[in-house]
Amino acid sequence: MIKHLRAAAAIAILACTGAALVRAQEVTPAEKEKALQYLETTKKGVLEATKGLSEAQWNFKPGPDRWSIAQVMEHIAVAEDFIRGMVVEKVMVAPAVPDRDTKKIDDGVLAMVPDRSHKLQAPEPLVPTNRFATPDDAIKHFVESRAKTEDFLKTTTGLRDHAVDSPMGVKLDAYEFVLLIAAHSERHTKQILEVKADPNYPKN
Repeated sequence: MIKHLRAAAAIAILACTGAALVRAQEVTPAEKEKALQYLETTKKGVLEATKGLSEAQWNFKPGPDRWSIAQVMEHIAVAEDFIRGMVVEKVMVAPAVPDRDTKKIDDGVLAMVPDRSHKLQAPEPLVPTNRFATPDDAIKHFVESRAKTEDFLKTTTGLRDHAVDSPMGVKLDAYEFVLLIAAHSERHTKQILEVKADPNYPKN
């Protein structure tokens, strides 16, 4: 009798586990391709916005409390490492969060993060501190870091299985943090373009 009960319990546990696996969402090939294209498009945006600048243009600050292009580029490059590292070390080992409207949250990341009408204070680890000796060093670091982000997206499974709190006020899964990385670089490309549009921006 006890053996039968144990067997029944084991079957029930396996059935529940199977049901949980069925409910678990996996990122679709279309979603991965969408994120990959966004990473590529926003990388191109950063590179085009920072191409061929003189030293004066790199270091021009529109105001005492505004960042130069050099500082923005440093922030973009450092943030890429920081966010991806957090995804690997924290998000991918966090508890599962059921009943999330992933489509709504994905769309929220894509809409809110690039929106420059809402100004944010950079967290201390991402404040520019002249980490790179030259503009080329900062750009090279960004390109290499973006390649690592794309590789993570391409090769990692279970990107929807875990979620953690985010600055957006909702829990984000690993896939959504990848979208955030791309959206973050789009946001700051806009900032670079704002600096270049300043009337006092050096012509050469």
